[in-house]
Amino acid sequence: MGDGKPMDLLGLFRDTVSDVPAYRKFLLARDVDPDAVVSVDQIPLTSKSDYHHRYPLPERCRGGRVTGGDIVALSSGSSGTPTVWPRSARDERGGAARMAHILRDAFHADERTTLAVVCFALGHWVGGMYVAGICRRLAAEGYPITVAPAGNDIDEVLRVVDELGGHYEQVVLLGYPPFVKNVIDSGLARGVDWAAYRIKIVMAGEVISEQWRDLIGLRAGMTDPASDVANMYGTADGGVLATETPLSVRIRRFLAGRPDLASAVFGDSRLPTLAQFDPATHLFETVPGGTLAFSTDGTVPLIRYHIADEGGLIGYDDLIALCRGHGFDPGDGADLPFVFVFGRSMFTVSFFGANVYPEDVAVALEQPGIADWATGRFVLRTLEDVDRDRRLNVVVEVAGGASGTETRRRAAAEAIRAELLRVNNEFAHYVPAGYQTPDVELRAADDPEFFPPGIKHRYSRPDPSR
Repeated sequence: MGDGKPMDLLGLFRDTVSDVPAYRKFLLARDVDPDAVVSVDQIPLTSKSDYHHRYPLPERCRGGRVTGGDIVALSSGSSGTPTVWPRSARDERGGAARMAHILRDAFHADERTTLAVVCFALGHWVGGMYVAGICRRLAAEGYPITVAPAGNDIDEVLRVVDELGGHYEQVVLLGYPPFVKNVIDSGLARGVDWAAYRIKIVMAGEVISEQWRDLIGLRAGMTDPASDVANMYGTADGGVLATETPLSVRIRRFLAGRPDLASAVFGDSRLPTLAQFDPATHLFETVPGGTLAFSTDGTVPLIRYHIADEGGLIGYDDLIALCRGHGFDPGDGADLPFVFVFGRSMFTVSFFGANVYPEDVAVALEQPGIADWATGRFVLRTLEDVDRDRRLNVVVEVAGGASGTETRRRAAAEAIRAELLRVNNEFAHYVPAGYQTPDVELRAADDPEFFPPGIKHRYSRPDPSR
């Protein structure tokens, strides 16, 4: 499962050259002689567009055969056409080790009977089946875990929790943040006593704020949201790449209270996901321009795979020393490097030359008085009005049972404006005052145009007039 020692990337490179037909063709097309490669920087980056979309699926698999995998999954297709990813049980070892960092180190699931309710979509989309698979793997290793693959159906999740939750020492909900929040809120509306189930939450798919963590912790009756809510950094291509740990969450919460220091550490006013990874199974590197690439072995080996997520790397000793140098001792934790992730730059909206990030809008909608009626899902975009002026538009989902009043619409618009002015210097200086308040639309829960159920939500959309 990895021991923290970086993988032999040159060894994986040579092995892939000999065993994967598409990779040999990829190198030939770039005039790269594999026998002449003696250092990692001589190995070209790969990506979906120039590798996975260019060569047939069997040729990208070991031995040139799809049959080497025992299951297939699809990417979410958030950047285009979904991609097929064959994988085997062997490919899940690294993901299971990362999941263990959460279930064991944060939730003590190696000691407590645990009902793991999988709230990701099931079927061939990667989230549900993959997470259920690695949880079952941990159960086979001796963890007292029972997996309940309920899927992304609120009624089914609540039924499973009601019928089975009381038989376990704790219940873990695993799903995308907006859906998990909907589960908690719907349960409260139906009289569910979440505290009685000692609820824990594992999420993936997007950056959350510390306000969100505190809010969901309060509603779920948690005693320590810093330990009871954890985020995973994962992709359909590579599985679970890194996870929040109790140590990384403590550090992130410290930096959330020091935005000046956080900006200096991460090079951005936004607060990214801060996770730890094992370079023995997933070896990260930064690419010029502030994006990430990683390498990992598998049925479809990924060599210096550029996923285009904005982020960076920080060594364990460096980040611990930085915290202590500013008067904060984060305590003990796994001696593994850190990766910080902002998300995909394609989800950013440009407005008057200022980059507007979904993460900043999310924080605004988590403020008291707004989080009571907003689900947390929204769509950010820019539109042209009748005078051909560009306006910032935010479509906000109203929770089931709540009403979308004009007072609430204005409150959301003002909260978004205030948060953007607080954290986004570009927005404050580039956007004229008369355009800083966004046009907010309120839509009912599961609105088919903006919030269709059953798929991974996208928080921004391109301008339909362009």
